[in-house]
Amino acid sequence: MFRDMRRFKQQLSEEECENILREGKRGVLALSGDEGYPYAVPMDYVYDSGCLYFHSALQGHKIDAIRSCDKASFNVLGEPQAADDGWSYFFDSVTLFGRVRIITDEAQRTDKLRLLGNKYFPSEEMTENDIQKNAARCAVLELKIEHMTGKHVHER
Repeated sequence: MFRDMRRFKQQLSEEECENILREGKRGVLALSGDEGYPYAVPMDYVYDSGCLYFHSALQGHKIDAIRSCDKASFNVLGEPQAADDGWSYFFDSVTLFGRVRIITDEAQRTDKLRLLGNKYFPSEEMTENDIQKNAARCAVLELKIEHMTGKHVHER
């Protein structure tokens, strides 16, 4: 169902892809939006056990798109590294496909919000304060990865 990577010599291993997902800070979530137009939105995320987790507003374009079609794609770019030539860059990227769902179980929602918060906030205390203050006003999304490829690129 999913295509093989055309430039297979540049393909990263699953372990390398997972490392990029663990270390990455932001990516782009792509959904099927209104009237079939693609809807791509930059997102903070956390990777945990074969899934990505996001927080979202309770309503809006993203939530409507997920309710209409749960299929999604997500892309993360690793940190670029300057090449010796002084003008080109090397970078790794991961593109994945899967299905998104809105988590409704309260204990799981809180657990995933804690994972997200601990990735981005400087302290666990700040995470807990934010959960207390804002958890009721956000949705937590899970993207279960069905297919993932990574690529090492020398951009010239």
